[in-house]
Amino acid sequence: MNKKPRSLIRIIIPVVLTLVTIALIVWPMLAGGQYVVLDPKGPIGASQRDLIVISTILCAVVIVPVLILSAVIVWRYRDKPDNKSAYEPNWSHSTKAEAIWWTVPIIIIGLLAIVTIRYTYDLEPSKPMASEKAPVTIQVSSLDWKWLFMYPEQGIATVNTLNIPADRPVKFELTADSPMNSFWIPQLGGQIYTMSGMAMTLYLQADHEGQYWGSGANFTGEHFAQMRFDVNATSEEDFDKWVNEVKQQSQPLTQEMYKTLAEPGTSNVAYYSSFPEGLFQDIVTKYVVDGQSAHSKHGEASGAKEITTNDVDKSAN
Repeated sequence: MNKKPRSLIRIIIPVVLTLVTIALIVWPMLAGGQYVVLDPKGPIGASQRDLIVISTILCAVVIVPVLILSAVIVWRYRDKPDNKSAYEPNWSHSTKAEAIWWTVPIIIIGLLAIVTIRYTYDLEPSKPMASEKAPVTIQVSSLDWKWLFMYPEQGIATVNTLNIPADRPVKFELTADSPMNSFWIPQLGGQIYTMSGMAMTLYLQADHEGQYWGSGANFTGEHFAQMRFDVNATSEEDFDKWVNEVKQQSQPLTQEMYKTLAEPGTSNVAYYSSFPEGLFQDIVTKYVVDGQSAHSKHGEASGAKEITTNDVDKSAN
């Protein structure tokens, strides 16, 4: 007498859980929220979004039929008195079925490999972007627990805020004067690590004017969650105007002030009309002793390039 209610409950619970999961995924979009990675505002972010979508669709070709068949098989062959399914205890092989469930995944894996290799090459972080406009260089240093942005061409610096011209490539040169972190502006492109004793390069571009958010995406201790910054993409004219305002209305960043800034602790948004010449190079080579990086022994084992002062100077030029 109790079999039917129990069977009904076993059906209702998975259905309800599935509907709740779908609702949790869809609701933020309908409520005005954003899936920032899937709402790119630049060519790098758009290409990465396309790779995510293509990979998801290819995987779904295998996963969705498997999930559907799992439900169908459980339902069709469930234990019940009037089960009319054929009883075939000696059945063990089907050439047609084997061909389908081996051939299709192999094709999918092959397509995934081709797509991934192509996008991996195209999206190599240090690969310059094709553009008629020269890139803006911004030097980035992650600190405990704040971000320092230096504009070597404009001669200014900011803390926890970033201004860039829209529709123009930006060349980020990144390092760390603190534990390793990860620089990430989700709507413009994927994250890249900042590491002490190393200078990384990342090209991004904002196609549209607007305000985006960036963050540190690697756990670095107590105030990790506060390592966020606004990214303001403006027109060339507004960008130049902002640079002039920073130069006229802000104080210079001295070496002593930088030492204080580099100490562990949070910081508000700050602007500086200038910064010590070669500061980025000094941060990268901070751990260089007698011409060798503090990471040189690890580099010999892993094949990573040793960073020296000359290497950084060449990279900056």
